[in-house]
Amino acid sequence: MEAMFERLDEERGQQIRERAAARLGLYIHAGKFGAVMTLLLAINLLTSPAYLWFVWPLLGWGIGLASHAAGVLSREWQERARETRLAREEQLRWERRPADGREEIWPDL
Repeated sequence: MEAMFERLDEERGQQIRERAAARLGLYIHAGKFGAVMTLLLAINLLTSPAYLWFVWPLLGWGIGLASHAAGVLSREWQERARETRLAREEQLRWERRPADGREEIWPDL
């Protein structure tokens, strides 16, 4: 029984590490986006301020960054929703257990 709990803790720890790595990757991506777009804006304003061409790379890379963010955040939202649903189901199961004390019917509690 103890080995099962250790395995569950290890799996949960792996999920947490993967989520943190995904979020760090998103932060790095956003930081590079901001730095490069700032540089492109400066180059654009110094060389040809009449035509703002930096908008085109901003839009292209911005779509990529938005899809990266959607992938990372939607996975986190799905996990959070699943955990909330499981907790709600467990609460309902606890509330519906027999009142006469026959706990052997509910071995998972």
